[in-house]
Amino acid sequence: MWFDMKIMAVCGSGLGSSFMMEMNIKKVLKTIGVEAEVEHSDLGSVTPDVADVFVMAKDIAYSANLPEQKVIIINNIIDLKEVEQKIREYFEKK
Repeated sequence: MWFDMKIMAVCGSGLGSSFMMEMNIKKVLKTIGVEAEVEHSDLGSVTPDVADVFVMAKDIAYSANLPEQKVIIINNIIDLKEVEQKIREYFEKK
């Protein structure tokens, strides 16, 4: 399945944890058969127009100032099963 979309992994500083999330998102997309562009960034650099959907930890999601329907909130960013579940749910709604 191809979705012409961009997914942005977001963390507070835009370095290690968002890059790790980007890698996990790419693994998940491969598992569920979805192709999309995936990048990572820090919270301060994201605006609603830079991606179609934003994946971030719960602790920063509420200060993100992004439309709720464009945000996937992850409780444990290193839990690949949770990342897969939340991304799968997002695409099932599409």
